[in-house]
Amino acid sequence: MFALVRRAWRYLVFALSGRLSELSDPRVQIEQAVQEARERHRVLTQRAASVIGNEHELELRLTRATEETDRLQENARQAVLLAEGSRAAGEEAKARSYEESARAFASRLVAAEDSLRDTRLMYERARQASDQARAAVDTNAAALQRTLAERMRLLSQLDQAEMQEQLNRAMGELSGLGPAGETPTLGEVRERIDKRYAHALGEAELTTGSVEARMLEVERATLDVEGAARLEDIRRGLGLGREEGPGDQPTGRS
Repeated sequence: MFALVRRAWRYLVFALSGRLSELSDPRVQIEQAVQEARERHRVLTQRAASVIGNEHELELRLTRATEETDRLQENARQAVLLAEGSRAAGEEAKARSYEESARAFASRLVAAEDSLRDTRLMYERARQASDQARAAVDTNAAALQRTLAERMRLLSQLDQAEMQEQLNRAMGELSGLGPAGETPTLGEVRERIDKRYAHALGEAELTTGSVEARMLEVERATLDVEGAARLEDIRRGLGLGREEGPGDQPTGRS
């Protein structure tokens, strides 16, 4: 049961991810990728700066340790020389005092030399780490430049794709093959007019061929005959009637 739920969840995540990918704006995705590359470079640069800063700090400590070692060595040497000079002058007490100072300087010199070796070792390691950090920053900077160049290329290609899509839609609308929009094309208007005209012709054909239409036609013909006869009566009443010839037919009215 748990495996089925996990499988369904993975499928849902994959489906939603694919749908979001389809709906996402390519320009936004390009800018997001560039922003992530810049953020990675910024973090890497900060870390490299810390490593290089540690190298410089150890370099300062190494310089001070070297100077301290040289100073202690010089002081021990001077104390030995002073002790020998006092002993040669017969000042044994002063000679022992200088020897004690020399031993103290020598002890501090040993400790300083140990610290100097440790500091030098840490400095060498820090310098190697700094070299690696500098190389990593340079490599990532080159990658960032390639990303920016790719961004320009993709944006240019996207502009060309959008222009081509607009051109395709325009040509499709002109040819009548494009998708239906809010404004109908001339071809669509012509098709609608043809349908209405054909429908009207069909209705007219049905109307003229019906029984009621034929009856109206007979009634109209009858009225025309009677109207002509009545007009002839009026003419005769006015003395304008023409004489009946052999070919004339009586009207049947007096």
